[in-house]
Amino acid sequence: MFQQRYRPVRRPADQTDSVWQRCRRRLRGDDGMISAEYAVGTIAAVAFAGVLLKVLSSEGIVSALQNLISEALS
Repeated sequence: MFQQRYRPVRRPADQTDSVWQRCRRRLRGDDGMISAEYAVGTIAAVAFAGVLLKVLSSEGIVSALQNLISEALS
């Protein structure tokens, strides 16, 4: 049902298209790749946020930021 409703629009082959171009267009079936790319991107963003949180909450970084802020305010 999903495949029939959201099938990508394919333009008809022109007379100027070569056989190679028509074959490449037919073999290029990338249905569903958008969802996979979003999933990989989301996983990468969550992993990066986890590493960043771990680094920024470490003892050395927290004390360096506190020293920086105290020097800036004094």
